[in-house]
Amino acid sequence: MILPHKTQTAQAAIAQVHSGDTVMVGGFGVPGTPFTLIRELVRQGQSDLTIIKNDANETGMGVDHLLANGQVTRLITTHIGLNPRAIALMNEGKLEVEFCAQGILAERVRAGGAGLKAIATDIAIDTELGIGKPRIAIDGQEAMVETALRADVALLHADRADPFGNLVFAATARNFNPLMAMAASCVIAEAETVLPTGQLDPNSMHTPGPFVDHVVALGALSQEYAVVRR
Repeated sequence: MILPHKTQTAQAAIAQVHSGDTVMVGGFGVPGTPFTLIRELVRQGQSDLTIIKNDANETGMGVDHLLANGQVTRLITTHIGLNPRAIALMNEGKLEVEFCAQGILAERVRAGGAGLKAIATDIAIDTELGIGKPRIAIDGQEAMVETALRADVALLHADRADPFGNLVFAATARNFNPLMAMAASCVIAEAETVLPTGQLDPNSMHTPGPFVDHVVALGALSQEYAVVRR
């Protein structure tokens, strides 16, 4: 069987994103964040986006470019404290922000990828994060219902890939990327190195190719990636 080649330009891949889409973005700060794909999304200008990401990046990096360009209507995240623009937009009522405990965000994404509708947890049940969320009783204890998360598109950053879309992430840059690869209808992965099919060690792959729709080979990395030292 001949495996399909999924390599595309960033321009062609990001054209799969439409205005109004929900977009998952991998990364934890800098590691694992697909800065090149985000830049192309800014260039193309799709609007009214819901972004699901661990954080809003810092000023002048990553998601901040989308916020500055007015492309994001809603942000589902764990914190925005490093991004003054995100804080200002939220306080001005121009950006809807849904906060999650970090582990709960990961679990909601994982649940979406597993085909579940929701999870039940007592994490944050007595905090502001629990206000307005449904409650159920399990074994006599109260639990809060957190809906699973899925997206129209997921944007990922991998260290290595092959043309079929098998992905390997570098160290902690793995973070949310493998979970998001399972929880989106269209998965676009940028990769620092794209090796010929068969060159990746099967035992070292973190995300199998069937989960990935498009692979974008990166050239020289921009300054945004320079925070990572390997």
